[in-house]
Amino acid sequence: MNKVVVHYSDGSIQKGYTNDFSISRTTFHLASIEDHKTEIIDIHKLKAVFFVKDFEGDPEYTDMKDFENSPLVYGKKYSVLFKDGEKIVGTGMGYHADKLGFFLTPCDTACNTIRAFVNNEFIDKIELL
Repeated sequence: MNKVVVHYSDGSIQKGYTNDFSISRTTFHLASIEDHKTEIIDIHKLKAVFFVKDFEGDPEYTDMKDFENSPLVYGKKYSVLFKDGEKIVGTGMGYHADKLGFFLTPCDTACNTIRAFVNNEFIDKIELL
């Protein structure tokens, strides 16, 4: 099971577990960490799905936003600015503007996010670094 934090386009957040997320489908199942109820999540309603190390994270931690001190990385380097002002910098190999989204691995390996599925509809600006 993958630990995920789902960020909706309206700003709400949901935490839970999934084992059927796929880039080739528009829905997946999410089991809530609070009551373990499972619901179907529509990717079109999301900003991003963050696959995380733990649900708490460290609110005091500031993610690195460049590759200067990053280990060897594979894929293209991107800076993604979401419509809500959040920025994530990382590597990805599947970005196409006409697709639903793509996976991005943060350049900061010490951050809580292992990787994120970014919904292209919620990107304000994407830059190839």
